[in-house]
Amino acid sequence: MEKIAVGADHAGYELKEHLKKWLEKNGYPLKDFGTYTSESADYADFAHPVSLAVEKKEFDLGLLVCGSANGVAMTANKHQGVRAAICWTEELGYLSRLHNNANILCLPARFISVELAEKILDKFLHTGFEGGRHERRVNKIAC
Repeated sequence: MEKIAVGADHAGYELKEHLKKWLEKNGYPLKDFGTYTSESADYADFAHPVSLAVEKKEFDLGLLVCGSANGVAMTANKHQGVRAAICWTEELGYLSRLHNNANILCLPARFISVELAEKILDKFLHTGFEGGRHERRVNKIAC
């Protein structure tokens, strides 16, 4: 089972807490990098530690949640070897892994339901990288 690094700002706090329970129920080991309350917080304070943990290969995958998912994705993608994908449909969760070998899922808490978030996360976790022509493209991402 993949080890999952989890983080969110205040806008993503409630969804993060729900998805943590879902991950634990499904047997995934995880570490929560915060935030630990719904009080206003800066997304980068949580996106950087999650991304660093994935970058250093201490965790296999990451899950980041904020209001739009843009802030956490922009922050996460500053890290070498991180491929953070904003997903708001199951198909995007699937394709982010299959074609782009995404290793951090970024969810927009203000734009998706809890039920949809579970489905996207499930699709993300159960899809492998297809490789082939996509591997050549993914290998061109790093600066």
